[in-house]
Amino acid sequence: MIVQIAGNVKFPITLDPTVWIFDDRKKTFSEVFEGEEIKPEFTEEDELKRQSTRFDREVYQQKINPPVNKSINRYEKQRILKGTFLMPLQPFLHTSEPAPDVKRAILVTDNGEETIDAEELADSLLLFAEDGKPLQEKGPVHLYFKDGSNQSAPIKGIKKIVLQ
Repeated sequence: MIVQIAGNVKFPITLDPTVWIFDDRKKTFSEVFEGEEIKPEFTEEDELKRQSTRFDREVYQQKINPPVNKSINRYEKQRILKGTFLMPLQPFLHTSEPAPDVKRAILVTDNGEETIDAEELADSLLLFAEDGKPLQEKGPVHLYFKDGSNQSAPIKGIKKIVLQ
């Protein structure tokens, strides 16, 4: 189950939401819409690993893009298995390099097409996992506006995003 970004873009891309569970850019539903912050439990060993990683990156000048979890601790594993996650759409739109004159986006869904403003799309989030599982019903993604105005009625079943 994939989502395509096409239309008036320099690089049409295909998104696979099933792998986003391992991406550090993901946010929980409660973080985005309820203002809840995730406070992981830190141990001295975790702090040493974090400092070591920071040192390695500075010494070797490595930049990982996209940021991906190298190892998942027990807390993160439980969070992944039970969480409802959203992914910001902005980094993917940036990668596709839309033309400067793009004004609107057509979302091709199971139930037809929906047209929204391109700026509104850039600030949107895609729900890709519910209770730790990929969306099966009306999937692969649901679109939520960042302001939460469509929280009770997201755009579901998006298969393709066409920028015009």
